[in-house]
Amino acid sequence: MNTHVDPKTGNPQAVSVNETTKAALESTMLNPRFYTTDFDELDRIDVSSVRGEWDALIAELKSDPNKGHFKRNADWDDLDIEGLPDDLRKELVDFLVSSLTAEFSGCVLYKEMKRRGSNPDICELFGYMSRDESRHAGFINDALKEFGIGVNMGFLAKAKKYTFFKPKFIYYATYLSEKIGYARYITIYRHLEQHPERRFHPIFKWFREWCNDEFRHGEAFSLLMRSDPKLLSGRNKYWIKFFLLAVFATMYVRDHARPAFHKALGVEIEDYDMRVFRITSEITRQVFPLVLDLDNPALLRGFRRLNRINTRMNAAVERGGIVGAIGKAVWGTAAAVAFAGIYVIPTKSNAIPDVSRLEPVW
Repeated sequence: MNTHVDPKTGNPQAVSVNETTKAALESTMLNPRFYTTDFDELDRIDVSSVRGEWDALIAELKSDPNKGHFKRNADWDDLDIEGLPDDLRKELVDFLVSSLTAEFSGCVLYKEMKRRGSNPDICELFGYMSRDESRHAGFINDALKEFGIGVNMGFLAKAKKYTFFKPKFIYYATYLSEKIGYARYITIYRHLEQHPERRFHPIFKWFREWCNDEFRHGEAFSLLMRSDPKLLSGRNKYWIKFFLLAVFATMYVRDHARPAFHKALGVEIEDYDMRVFRITSEITRQVFPLVLDLDNPALLRGFRRLNRINTRMNAAVERGGIVGAIGKAVWGTAAAVAFAGIYVIPTKSNAIPDVSRLEPVW
């Protein structure tokens, strides 16, 4: 049993929480987080400098191209989750819960912006994006409920720890989250087109149209950043580099924690990650003034080092006690040093094009 404070009475209430909801509630460096921001600053955005592209994107979102997509049909195969090998079942559930948490995080943030704002451009955008993310999270949760392990999303929204980010950090982080989400989903989808025998869960069949939603959301954040050029110049270049490295490194380490999942898909984790990084880097040229040098072997060595450190840190956490706490601190420091090591690797400059909009052609 967990407790949360009833917003109406202010009194604590006991809530029955299953293991998947507990997993979604966890706040670690690798788990998706819930964010809050300065909504008043966000509300002051002026998109007049990108009006033509903005109106075209809003029209596309308003048309709701995936309105009927997130519904089960004859393509949804029955799956006996208990029939999967133990390691694959565990990692599949972890993948679904992590994906649901990331999608629901966007839903909560976007919905709150629409509720608090008065800027018609911004409220309309965030209303459409909240709609999409709600569908994504609900669709994943339906898949979990099929096995009797659905996440209590109402409780999650109330009990999950929220991290405050300035609006510009929300732009950088969420833009990358949406675009790398597209690259991840479309890479898996294309692979399974060629190897349908590797499709061990029916949800993968929904990935193409699904990731196009992610792509459109990324397009919106590209325009938000381009509407304020100072976000893409000066010292902010250092923040852009930081978020690029943080998002890529997190994906690399998180994927290596799911070896059975990727083996069942028939993909080699490092090769898959690098393909996703290259697609994401190609896309980010639409707005970022720099890209990571993915051909520099020191970068991959740094990702590998972070993964080894994460393995040792997890072992320290599992050990617990004073020795475990010391180990966690030691390996946490080592992770910071390793990240600093990849941060100093030179990037490649990029000339931001006059037109932002891209199409999901990968």
